[in-house]
Amino acid sequence: MMPKVGVVPRTVACVLPGARTGPARIGPPNPCFDLIVDPRRLLIFRAVAHAGSLAGAARALGWSQPAVSQHVRRLEKDLGVPLVVRAGRGVQLTEAGVLLLTHVEVIAARLAAASEDLAAIGQLRGGRVHVVAFPSACATLVPAAFARLTREHPQLDLRLTEAEPPQAIAMVDRGEADLGLIFHYPGEESLPAELSAQTLVGDPVFVIMAADHPAAGKGVELVDLSGERWVAGCPRCRSHLVHACRAAGFDPDIRHSTDDYVVVQELVAAGLGVAALPGLALRAVSHPGVRAARTAGLRSRTVALLVRQDLAEVPAVKTTMSALSDLT
Repeated sequence: MMPKVGVVPRTVACVLPGARTGPARIGPPNPCFDLIVDPRRLLIFRAVAHAGSLAGAARALGWSQPAVSQHVRRLEKDLGVPLVVRAGRGVQLTEAGVLLLTHVEVIAARLAAASEDLAAIGQLRGGRVHVVAFPSACATLVPAAFARLTREHPQLDLRLTEAEPPQAIAMVDRGEADLGLIFHYPGEESLPAELSAQTLVGDPVFVIMAADHPAAGKGVELVDLSGERWVAGCPRCRSHLVHACRAAGFDPDIRHSTDDYVVVQELVAAGLGVAALPGLALRAVSHPGVRAARTAGLRSRTVALLVRQDLAEVPAVKTTMSALSDLT
């Protein structure tokens, strides 16, 4: 039994390099070979071949028999060869028709595969989402969100790259990543026009000191630490620390610089200085040899999710954004 043929799509575009836009070109792109074929007619011809008759193809397609017959005749005219001949109440493929059918089957299979792939993305059975995030978000927010997405949508292709906010903003703006997790301090909210930002959570900044520090476990003002040696973080965090200390009336004595929050805590635990660390960094790693304290002099940073405006409604991207939002 011949397989049943599905509904023919209303519009199919096929363009080869060097060819003008429009119906498919049969053969190599050669100005002297100007044979143009409407892909719809190829699929109608396939329906006729599968059904074994014009009437059967018309029923399968939901068209009238004269309409099917007209498309087949026009295809034969375009190609310059007969494709079917009458055989009793049905039709039989000519040698040219048999040859053409082998090519049309390939075209039909590729169209079906394309339709399935697009449906998979639209129904969240597939799709790729690339997230770029700052280190402490990579260690806390992203793994939980990715684990949930993997359970609920196992066909999603999730990718993660670690980068500080300036690099993350650039990557999302250039289309190298779909989503960016960034943080900013007050006054740093400027973004490229094509990006939109969704605030996720406020991330408080703590002063950390060695567990045996005299001020450990007590309320502390930033000015009380004016005589301490400091460990500073990434350039933006360092700038925030310097600005806060100057507002408190002193310049911090920065002896060590590292954007690795594990190293920061190790240095502090060893008694080599005090530091300012955000809550997400302490949530990712909490060294038993340090103590954290809030101080009014250090303002919270804001964690935000970036997306290009033209990607915000893509199903896979939208669902990933929702997962990240729900877990903050």
